[in-house]
Amino acid sequence: MKLLVTGGAGFIGSNFIRYWLKKHPDDSIINLDVLTYAGNLESLKDIEKNPNYRFIKADVCDVDIMNDLVSQVDLIVHFAAESHVDRSIQSSQDFIRTNVEGTRVLLDAAKNSGGIRFHHISTDEVFGSLGLKDRAFNENTPYDPRNPYSASKAASDHLVRSYFYTHKLPITISNCSNNYGHYQFPEKLIPLFVTNLLEDKKVPVYGDGMNIRDWIHVDDHNQGVEEIIRKGRVGETYLLGGDNELTNLELTKIILDLMDKDEKMIDYIKDRPGHDLRYATDFSRTRKELGWQPRVKFKDGLKETIDWYKNNQDWWQRVKSGEYQEYYKKQYS
Repeated sequence: MKLLVTGGAGFIGSNFIRYWLKKHPDDSIINLDVLTYAGNLESLKDIEKNPNYRFIKADVCDVDIMNDLVSQVDLIVHFAAESHVDRSIQSSQDFIRTNVEGTRVLLDAAKNSGGIRFHHISTDEVFGSLGLKDRAFNENTPYDPRNPYSASKAASDHLVRSYFYTHKLPITISNCSNNYGHYQFPEKLIPLFVTNLLEDKKVPVYGDGMNIRDWIHVDDHNQGVEEIIRKGRVGETYLLGGDNELTNLELTKIILDLMDKDEKMIDYIKDRPGHDLRYATDFSRTRKELGWQPRVKFKDGLKETIDWYKNNQDWWQRVKSGEYQEYYKKQYS
C-alpha cells in the first residue's frame, strides 16, 4: 500500500511513520510537511534513507501539489494541523488556514482521484469542557469547542464527515486525548516540564493546576489509528484515550518525583483564557469494534519518556535554540 502522511515531521506524525514502516515494511510512505516551527526532520533521521520513505516539503493548501500527490497513493493519513492552544489564542489565522482550508484541499484531491481512503486525525478538545462528574466524551457527544484551535479542528471534522455523506468519500475520523512520548515539541506540557527541569528551571502551572486531562502514549495512539484504518467502518468516528485522567498539578508532581525535584520548582502562573476544566475519553466502542485498548501503563510510559529526553538532550536543545530549523534549510529552501 502507498500512503500519504501529512504533517509527518510533527510529533505524532513522525512517530506514526516510524511505527507504520516497522509494522508494514513493504508499504511506502510519502511524508508531506511544510516545516513550520513544529516540523522537525531531525525526528526522522533514522529512516530518511529507507527506500520506502520519501519526504516532500509542501503546503496542504497547495491545490496542484495535493492533487498530484494524492493521485499516487491508496491512503491519506491526515495529521497536518496547527495544534497549540496558546498560539491559537494569540492569533487564529494560521489555524483556520491549515486546519480547515488545508483539510478541504486534501478532501477535494481525494475526491478528484476517484475516492482515496482518507483517515482524519482529530482531538477530544472538539467536544468542549466536562464538569468533574460529567460522563466522558463518546462518539455521540455534541461538539462544543471553546478555543480557536479546537474550533478549527471541529470545523475540519465536520468537513470530513460531509464529504462522506455528499461525495461518498471513504473516510474515518479519530478523536484522541493528550499524547505524550518521544520527539514531542517542548512547548507541550510534558516535554516542556521535563526539559525545564533538566535545565534546572521552574515549570509553569496554569491557575491552581486543577484542570484535568487524559493522557495516552503516542505509540498506543498510532496503534489505534492502524486498527481504524484496517478494521474501522467507513464513515465512522472512533475515540482513542489512555484511561489516565490526571489534574495538571497531579501530573506535575509525578514528573517532579520521577526527576527527584521538589515542589519549589512549580511556578503558578495566570490561567489561560477559556481554559477547559476537564477532558475524558470513553473509547469503549473502539475497544468493542476493533479490539483496541491502550497498552502502555502511564507511569511506565512517562518514566521511559523522561529517560528519552535525558538521553537525547541534543535533540531538544536544538529545538529550544532554533538550530533544528537549519538542519534541512539549504536542501528544502
